[in-house]
Amino acid sequence: MYALMALIFILGYLCIALEHPLKIDKAASALLTAVMAWTVLVLGAESITPLIAAALEHGSSDSAHYAVSELRHHLGEISEILFFLMGAMTIVELIDAHEGFKVITDRIRTTKRVHLLWLVGLITFFLSAALDNLATTIVMISLLRKLIADQHERWFYAGIVVIAANAGGAWSPIGDVTTTMLWIGHQITASGIVVKLIVPSLVCLLVPLIIMSFVLKGDIKSPKLKESLESRRDPTTPFERNLVFCLGLAALVFVPVFKTVTGLPPYMGILFGLGILWITTEIIHRSKNSEDKDPLSVVGVLRRVDVPSVLFFLGILLAVSSLSTAGHLLEVATYLKDSLGNIYSIAISIGLLSALVDNVPMVAGAMKMYPLVSPQALAEAAAADVPWLSNFVVNGNFWEMLAYCAGTGGSCLIIGSAAGVAAMGMEKINFLWYLKYITGLAFAGYIAGAMTYMAIFAL
Repeated sequence: MYALMALIFILGYLCIALEHPLKIDKAASALLTAVMAWTVLVLGAESITPLIAAALEHGSSDSAHYAVSELRHHLGEISEILFFLMGAMTIVELIDAHEGFKVITDRIRTTKRVHLLWLVGLITFFLSAALDNLATTIVMISLLRKLIADQHERWFYAGIVVIAANAGGAWSPIGDVTTTMLWIGHQITASGIVVKLIVPSLVCLLVPLIIMSFVLKGDIKSPKLKESLESRRDPTTPFERNLVFCLGLAALVFVPVFKTVTGLPPYMGILFGLGILWITTEIIHRSKNSEDKDPLSVVGVLRRVDVPSVLFFLGILLAVSSLSTAGHLLEVATYLKDSLGNIYSIAISIGLLSALVDNVPMVAGAMKMYPLVSPQALAEAAAADVPWLSNFVVNGNFWEMLAYCAGTGGSCLIIGSAAGVAAMGMEKINFLWYLKYITGLAFAGYIAGAMTYMAIFAL
């Protein structure tokens, strides 16, 4: 039964990684994997793992009851992440429905290839930190379609958008789902991750930008405007657009402040911001007819929220938690420690693996493999001469390095991150084309950023 759980997870993982060839949505594979893994765990709990046997010795009534109680415990932790993501996704969709991002995109007017490259890269980098890498990628590629006529030339800029979005999301607690997971799990703090990772993340972007600056020359060819004035009628006024953009951005940025001041979980902060935006949009659109009002309301926007992605996160996090409860992840953690022996090598390996498979389960697994070390446990470890554990305290080097590597490593392949998959879908970017022209740039930036972190904080 113990081996069967691992087999179920591996098969589910393969279905997720091969989503496009199989033509089966990864959310369905993740949910089925989670349910099957927990079912096997409950049915075979008595003989499945030494961890459950130890729990029974310490007072648990029976193995099935213990497994179900662990499921409820993990579901509580996972729900915090899911509610946060749903709130953030709704706010971003609300800004987009009001065309609030035109505040930024309308100000890009250059036709120089190199100038546009740097503008797109840096805007994506900082916008991704304030929003998230997926939403920023969608916004920036929509912008590129208005600026660049040739699709293959657009692919180069889309590749830079993927790198910049992932790099920008890595140093912000709300910029990437994996960083958000580490933040909500208390492995990192908002201020700690910003201070420690902004420079390595920026280096991760600057290296590809500098290399591309020697390749791109001349001016871009802009697309011809074919839209009539009637078809381009804005759904909102400039005041409504700017108001929703500013309030939405403030709601996202306010979340770390809310958590610091109140001590409440981040999802409470994002729900507070969503509530303010909901009331505001109801007021400013109250005099409009239902046809114009519905697409601009939170109720209408909720229909556009990517629910399959939320269900994917639910499934994969539940599946990983089943392996944690059974004891598989403890064995993997011990193997990595014994074989690699260095926390930076482990983090870099996890980052590169996230280019092949989704970074969410990689980080979820690492969080379960290496439990957070409390100050008391750290003091005991120091007395026992176990310096390894000092890397796993809050804002420890391992967690910070993991946030960077998991966030940026996925850029090495077009399928390695949510930003890459979004770019691939919107622009129909060829996998082999990305591998030939962008993977090397992304890898160079990834390694440069990792070396920068190690040079500044590790050595």
